[in-house]
Amino acid sequence: MVALLEHWREVGLPNYAQFDNDNRFSGPHQHPNSIGRIIRLCLSLGVVPVFAPPREHGLQNGIESYNGLWQAKVWCRFEYESLEQVQEQSQKYVEASRKRKAVRVEAAPARRKFPSKWKRKDKGNVRGRIIYIRRTDDEGRLIVLGNKIEVSANWKHRLVRCEINIDQREMRFYALRRSDPSNQPLLNRTAYELPRRYLQD
Repeated sequence: MVALLEHWREVGLPNYAQFDNDNRFSGPHQHPNSIGRIIRLCLSLGVVPVFAPPREHGLQNGIESYNGLWQAKVWCRFEYESLEQVQEQSQKYVEASRKRKAVRVEAAPARRKFPSKWKRKDKGNVRGRIIYIRRTDDEGRLIVLGNKIEVSANWKHRLVRCEINIDQREMRFYALRRSDPSNQPLLNRTAYELPRRYLQD
């Protein structure tokens, strides 16, 4: 969390941030309807957290590629005697990587300035949206936050964008097509409310 905050303070806030489904990012998997500190952090800053589908690499390829290159160019290439040396070499790699991707970064949507008066709160009210990319099973169902939900019997074994709108107390499910990613028709919607501990100060 500290590294994420440092990064956003340096480069600004994105509209969306993609994570994998590790407990460190999503929160405890053993408790239904639980969200973790990273989700709360994103929501408090107006960033929509997006969670990639479990056990699928397609939507994670960019991150996995970056991690692999970092390990090859930083972790495996040198011998280190301290954490500070690792951090120094890692910073050199990050700066070089940013230079290589400068054109793509400049073409990306503008980031918002990190709010100067923001304070971290681990308890209290949360607002905004959370997005989960999931694949339906052989009956057109999927699992989100520990809940098995029937999405569409006509959309089996296919990717779905599940959007939780906390303010509207609703989940919406949109079809995802690799052949036409911009066309995401609504498949279903259902009432949903996070537990009260997340919705009041």
